Amino acid sequence: MAKDILEPKKKSKVKQKAVEPEKPPKPKETTAEFIQSIAALLAVGLFIITFCLQAFEIPSSSMENTLLIGDHVFVDRVNLAPPTHWIDHLIPYRNPKRGDIVVFLSPSTPGLYVVKRVIGVPGDHIHLQNKTVYLNGQPLDEKYVRHIDPNIIPYRDDFPAVSPEPGMDVTPEWQLTMPSHLEGGDLVVPPGEYFGMGDNRDVSLDSRYWGFIPRANIIGRPMFIYWSFEEPAGQYERTSLGDRVSYMFHVIFHFFDQTRWSRMFRVVH
Repeated sequence: MAKDILEPKKKSKVKQKAVEPEKPPKPKETTAEFIQSIAALLAVGLFIITFCLQAFEIPSSSMENTLLIGDHVFVDRVNLAPPTHWIDHLIPYRNPKRGDIVVFLSPSTPGLYVVKRVIGVPGDHIHLQNKTVYLNGQPLDEKYVRHIDPNIIPYRDDFPAVSPEPGMDVTPEWQLTMPSHLEGGDLVVPPGEYFGMGDNRDVSLDSRYWGFIPRANIIGRPMFIYWSFEEPAGQYERTSLGDRVSYMFHVIFHFFDQTRWSRMFRVVH
């Protein structure tokens, strides 16, 4: 009798996937850890805006057309800060140079921040003749300057050869001390101080009217415009609660149509 021959079945080659071990669930952040994270973030932000960057708004037209009323700028508070000896080899401190735009505390109005362009540094001889600035005997080529008044006002435009007339906003302190800095028809900038002027030269109340900028008063230099809004002239003088609330709603309603989008992130120089 023929025997049934049973052939062994071939083992199927089925690849079995390796089972990956389950990852332990990520522990949830506790309330205390969340508060610590927020506190650390706030501390870093506070350090930056206190010692590194500070936001300022341009309130007047004295720097037009370089800076307009309603330009909001970030100011570098590090580069022009007074040097600190224990860290001066890490941070590139430097003194203001001619042509720098600087933000500083007004030497005539306590607590008021002002922005001007540095025209003269310590030792420089300065005078104006027919609106032109002469620095150390040479006329300056100031492409950034704007003149809107065709008339010549002697004190303003031929400084310091002509004495100021009454009602010209020249501070009494400056009238008393300015003669001591005159030499051969020039104003000589003393050590540790700077001579600043606005780019909108005919309307700028600057060093011609209140004197030199002390080095210690300089906060920093504007880096770039982060927002620019068509703000009416003199808005910064309207400080009542009603004026502030009214202007806040004005900004909200006109944010898109009165923002100067073309000036956003423009470098200041």
